[in-house]
Amino acid sequence: KAKVSNAEKVTLLPLSAGTPIQESDLQYITRYMIGLPVTIGDLLQVGTPGSAPREFLIIGTTPATPSYALRKKRSTGDLDAVIPPVMPQPVTATEAVVVQQGTIVRAQARGATHGAPGRVGYEDIGGLGKELQRIREMIELPLKYPAVFDRLGVEPPKGVLLYGPPGTGKTLIARVVAAETNAFFSIINGPEIVNSVYGKSEALLRDVFQEAQRRAPSIIFIDELDALAAKRESSGELERRIVGQLLTLMDGMASRGQVVVIGATNQPNTLDPALRRPGRFDREIGLRVPDVRARAEILHIHSKDAALANDIDFPRLAQLTPGFVGADLEALCREAAMIALRRVLPHIDYQRGYIPYETLVNLNITMADFQAALREIEPSTTREVYVEVSETSWDDIGGMERTKELLTEGVEWPLRFPEVYANVKAEPPRGVLLSGPPGSGKTLIARALANQCEASFISIKGPELLSKWVGEAEKGIREVFRHAKQAAPCIIFFDEIDSLAPRRSGDTDRNFSNGVIAQLLTEMDGIEGREGVIVLAATNRSELIDPALLRPGRFDLVVELDYPNEEERRAIFAVHTRGKAIAADVTLEELASLTAGRSGADIEAICRRAALLALREWIAPKIAMTRVQVTETTEEGNTTNGQESETPEEHASLPAQPSNRFMIRPEHFARAIDEQRERYAVQEVAEGSIARQQAGRQRLLEMASDMNADGRPPLRGLRLWLARLFGLVPREA
Repeated sequence: KAKVSNAEKVTLLPLSAGTPIQESDLQYITRYMIGLPVTIGDLLQVGTPGSAPREFLIIGTTPATPSYALRKKRSTGDLDAVIPPVMPQPVTATEAVVVQQGTIVRAQARGATHGAPGRVGYEDIGGLGKELQRIREMIELPLKYPAVFDRLGVEPPKGVLLYGPPGTGKTLIARVVAAETNAFFSIINGPEIVNSVYGKSEALLRDVFQEAQRRAPSIIFIDELDALAAKRESSGELERRIVGQLLTLMDGMASRGQVVVIGATNQPNTLDPALRRPGRFDREIGLRVPDVRARAEILHIHSKDAALANDIDFPRLAQLTPGFVGADLEALCREAAMIALRRVLPHIDYQRGYIPYETLVNLNITMADFQAALREIEPSTTREVYVEVSETSWDDIGGMERTKELLTEGVEWPLRFPEVYANVKAEPPRGVLLSGPPGSGKTLIARALANQCEASFISIKGPELLSKWVGEAEKGIREVFRHAKQAAPCIIFFDEIDSLAPRRSGDTDRNFSNGVIAQLLTEMDGIEGREGVIVLAATNRSELIDPALLRPGRFDLVVELDYPNEEERRAIFAVHTRGKAIAADVTLEELASLTAGRSGADIEAICRRAALLALREWIAPKIAMTRVQVTETTEEGNTTNGQESETPEEHASLPAQPSNRFMIRPEHFARAIDEQRERYAVQEVAEGSIARQQAGRQRLLEMASDMNADGRPPLRGLRLWLARLFGLVPREA
């Protein structure tokens, strides 16, 4: 039987690189080692508060123990670089020592270490001031000063539930609190507990809670709690047993604040309701997507050790990153650093084995690197829907000065200066309806407005949300508004809203659309609050929209768009001919006078068609000339019997860019305008024919009704025959 003695002193050597071991870390490690029999050469793996687990080698004990294990490790030569020489141990009968409450544990200095993640603290958390203050009151205070709660005669909180989108810092907060309180920190990843062996999952949970109570003060952190404790009515037998065991363990904790459970989830509504009552998870703290100020603070934290150029503007970067959470901003800083590194890679000679000092000194991260990184990083909160930052500006829209002014006052100012509206207690419009004929620029205006406001832009086509499954359309609307809140400031644009929210009626066949309208009304009423979210909608049939949407408090601002006047058409032509090779004799005033009644989309089509006509006229002679040359060469070689053939050289002979002689002349615009006029004339004839047919059907039905109303014999057969003839009723009627 091995002889075991109580340890007076134990010396540890950290094997992995990291920050120097602090006194608080040694106190934590000592509590972890209490009761463990150890000997020289043993390996110990323990995670200090707020840091990843590290390996320690026991290189000395008092009383001394044999160093068989250490000598065996030295024989491999693997540890010579890190293990200092060990003094010969005296012969002793003690084969192991047990760490006790009074054992002195010391760490041997390993020398300077670099590159490993260090210990985290409150200063490493940005943008969560209020939330962090509440967490410290409910967790740190009971762990450090339990007498305060004893004096007040109240039970300290047993559990705190952190919920929020992924990447908002739930796990980081738990690690920081454990590090600052020097508490034993135990992590439970929800899926890791689930075990197919009967009773194994419950046993694992019990072991974690028992160890936490034995090593109090301690924090148990349950990550992805929704995977472990979902609602029991919709779960299987295994999940129900796990939830029951977790409830029992939380009710049985009697450490009075010395053991705290922190749960983290991004789906709090899927948790079993029994967990969320007082006495278990007493408090629920939501971590929202950081706003502009919080994002600037987070960017400062993640770039504090980086070599930054003088042009870095963190407030500007914060404005360009709506919807970014802390993890996204960390990835942004990392990507910007990689882009800066790629800039100097061509100047690095891999054969030298070192980087020249001049290259290293000039290596820094610029504002351009961050802007390039923005194109590579997609916000994690908005990956389920397509959220874009529009690049269209007011300069891309010709005319419409009054419309721009209304939208600037009603949308841009509330998003840019929300504190001003709050101070004067002015309520900005919740929604803006753009009404106008097709092609009048409704969608273009919405995109330009989002860019002007520096807001995210979610574009939803009305039919996109419609689904044959009951409740799916309403769920889609809820998800759109939820993602918009996370990406705030954000503009939600509903195109063709008349197809999504038509006028309601008592027809039972319309119950589907009635549910969609009701959900849309609920979201627009903003029961839960949606600061920084503006709803834009577009339609060319405003009379078809349900009147409840048009009342004040929903679509407060209705902007009517009409066909542009002559001055506006001139401005639109100026926008769409910008950068094109236009002949000097082309006058925008004349083009504007020739396009009366045309919309902005029509004018864009005219400019595009004129450019294609000019390009065809310029390329056609070159194609013909190339074909003649190929034919003559073929006849001389007598290889194709004089037949024309096309070769790759025919296309290679064409210049990639048109020469200076390429011009869009007045005749090209005239032909484009004439083609469009002819197309509209054919369309008007077709529409007129359809209208005349519908009017004729209506007149025949009215005549049949009048004949019956005058007291003449019923003409039901005639009416049915006429109705069948014109397709108004089915043949079997």
